[in-house]
Amino acid sequence: MQHFDRADGTENAILVHLDIREMIDPDDLEEFRLLVHSAGANELDIITGTRSKPHAKYFVGTGKAEEIAQKVTETNADIVLFNHKLTPSQERNLEKILQCRVVDRMRLILDIFAKRARTYEGKLQVELAQLTHLSSRLVRGYAHLGQQKGGIGLRGPGETQLETDRRLLQLRVNQLKAKLAKVKQTRLQGRAKRQKSDTPTISLVGYTNAGKSTLFNRLANDNVYAADQLFATLDPTLRRVKWAGVGNVVLADTVGFVRHLPHELVESFHATLEETLEADLLLHVIDSSSPDMHEQIDAVNAVLDEIGATAPVLLVYNKIDRTDEMPTIHYKELGVPHRVYVSARENLGMGKLAQAVQELLVGGLSNFTLTLPHTAGQFKNTLHELGVITHSEFDDTGHEMLTVRLAKAKLKELLGRYHLNAFDVLPPHQASQFLPELEEFEKVEVRANDDKDKDDDLDPFCL
Repeated sequence: MQHFDRADGTENAILVHLDIREMIDPDDLEEFRLLVHSAGANELDIITGTRSKPHAKYFVGTGKAEEIAQKVTETNADIVLFNHKLTPSQERNLEKILQCRVVDRMRLILDIFAKRARTYEGKLQVELAQLTHLSSRLVRGYAHLGQQKGGIGLRGPGETQLETDRRLLQLRVNQLKAKLAKVKQTRLQGRAKRQKSDTPTISLVGYTNAGKSTLFNRLANDNVYAADQLFATLDPTLRRVKWAGVGNVVLADTVGFVRHLPHELVESFHATLEETLEADLLLHVIDSSSPDMHEQIDAVNAVLDEIGATAPVLLVYNKIDRTDEMPTIHYKELGVPHRVYVSARENLGMGKLAQAVQELLVGGLSNFTLTLPHTAGQFKNTLHELGVITHSEFDDTGHEMLTVRLAKAKLKELLGRYHLNAFDVLPPHQASQFLPELEEFEKVEVRANDDKDKDDDLDPFCL
């Protein structure tokens, strides 16, 4: 078996894409080209074709394999990239006939992840995914080694080189899982502290290159790496943000998803994706300008189902600067936003997004008129921090009157926190909404009326 060393610098690649009729969700050719570009390869040529089902030995069929081999010879290509998942035997058979390295879609994505990982945790997760994928392909190149030789200084454990490598690989996999378990424990502690302080978590999810990092930077006033390429962000980023009408929230930027995301990656990045699992709200960022928008939405939903995410989801249709959409909120039902249209790059619709998130986290918004006593300075400061004051003026007695727009539940919480009586700061018709004893009285009154109705329905002859 020949070995092919990885070339230094940019590699010249032949791309192979087949339309397989039996595939329900075929891989997209344009997305494959973006993946190749993200991996840093130089595209020499694309070979396409159609089959009813994959060929068992070469995936592409004997004739197509010979065509690819001829193209490799003509262009002096370093590597052939397949937009499909190949079996280990198909990879070996293709490398034998093509005389160059063969990489399938899954290994291409793993390579991009390895290239982009920056943090300690991200590198651990990528290495684990690579080794998990490699474990089924170790047979490549080792058939000639056979049993280790005996003799003085050469007597070993009696295992083949392949067995030795598998054992060492499993040891490394166990080490990586142990290190990631520690990372998970650290995350659990941080998450427990946030839950104890009642700080909600908002997690950005979506298809790769949908604009999550650009939106994250806009919301968090940060400079997380963002680029018009696939998998620009791999490492999870958390920031504490003051959200209008809500207060402090933790904003989480996560890895982008893609169709047919390798299962090894989903497993390896589970510690990161737990930020999605434990979130109070998911912002599903969608590239509204993409022609494959609906397929991309389905791919993200499939991954969310795989990891068991159950948090409420707000659909954020991004990049409306490339479409005819205007910044707006669409509601599933009264007071429950379902989707919002924005452009993170052009700063369009950010106010609509802030309102939609506020309504989902703390309830529907209402306007309240507050007359503040002179001792309510801290209460007023909190309202300013929340950004919910829409108007301010002074009455004839010198008291400040504020018009605020926020959820009833949030105002009720603030009144309790600062020990303010609703009737001291609100008009009577609004203050009555915040009296628990009044609510309880109304319940008792309703029950009493129900009992009276039952008594009236009794047959008088039964008395």
